Amino acid sequence: MVSESKKSVHDFTVKDARGNVVDLSIYKGKVLLIVNVASQCGLTNSNYAELSQLYQKYKDQGLEILAFPCNQFGAQEPGSNEEIVEFACTRFKAEYPIFDKVDVNGESAAPIYKFLKSSKGEDNIKWNFSKFLVDKDGNVVNHYDPTTNPSSFENDIKELLGIA
Repeated sequence: MVSESKKSVHDFTVKDARGNVVDLSIYKGKVLLIVNVASQCGLTNSNYAELSQLYQKYKDQGLEILAFPCNQFGAQEPGSNEEIVEFACTRFKAEYPIFDKVDVNGESAAPIYKFLKSSKGEDNIKWNFSKFLVDKDGNVVNHYDPTTNPSSFENDIKELLGIA
């Protein structure tokens, strides 16, 4: 059960890929795209490529992408945090933050993912590359399935950024 005191994404702390604690309140005023990523998934190439393109296009207008590696789906993210960061940054020029590997489903799901799912009335993430769009106030606005390409909801991002 999500704690009643957690009202927005900004109320959470998470660990980055290097083990540092990150208070998500640092993203107040930014539009967030929170994604559970995997390096060995059939959706990896298209999603990572499009996420990097969106980030390059809109980071200066206030978009931040938060990538959370997850190994719960077909064991498609077996690497260490260091290997995951190297893969994403080298192969896909990912410049957005990559966090500590997490579970997104089940008892051991990361609190941020319990919150994201409950915000959209969902019990489980279906697969790698589920995407949650969060407004500048930390409210979950939309959830996109793994097979939804990031570029297909670019207008939703622009609207939240105020540049539609």
